[in-house]
Amino acid sequence: MTTTVLLVDDHELIRQGLARAFERDDDMTVVGQAGTVAEGLRCFADLDPDVVVTDLQLPDGHGLDIVRGLRATSNTVGAVVLTMHAGDDQIFAAMEAGASAFVGKDRKATEVVSAAKHAAVAPRTFLCAGLAAAMMRRTSSPSPPSLSTREGEVLGLLADGLGTGEIAAKLFLSESTAKTHITHIYQKLGAANRAQALVTAMRMGLLDHLGPQRF
Repeated sequence: MTTTVLLVDDHELIRQGLARAFERDDDMTVVGQAGTVAEGLRCFADLDPDVVVTDLQLPDGHGLDIVRGLRATSNTVGAVVLTMHAGDDQIFAAMEAGASAFVGKDRKATEVVSAAKHAAVAPRTFLCAGLAAAMMRRTSSPSPPSLSTREGEVLGLLADGLGTGEIAAKLFLSESTAKTHITHIYQKLGAANRAQALVTAMRMGLLDHLGPQRF
């Protein structure tokens, strides 16, 4: 029995190129093609393929929307995610969504076919050439420093552009106490000044709770 495949990509040239690669393999058959999330999910429901190969970026949404849609109804269908942007965040997002494989568009078409074969026989495992390196980078990334509640408040006011005297007045502190809090924040963030502290805090996600950019 051949493995049936549905291709989802908004670029027809890419779909046709992948289709030709699959057609060269006697064990694989492309049964449908789609260019959007909505069309992809509709084709999946109509065609019931063994494997869905989807681009990550689609005109009406995200390829992971398709993966989640598949997983909502099936644990046996294979899901291969293709992308031009194979960063760590994309890799982990695909894995968490339930993808079977993750392949960068800079790889050979034969690797997509191999990933689809893997997905057909092991849909709930995750195949990705860059996964080990991504895992190492994630585990070796330094944890954000622990700021006290007061230091967090001071950091937020620094992000608002307030000076030491204004921060002291806002929090009903003496100026020397406010200055001490700021010094501790700089030390914990490894920063020499306000600008460095705010950039580092943004990168570590310490300002995420403040909402839109405030400085």
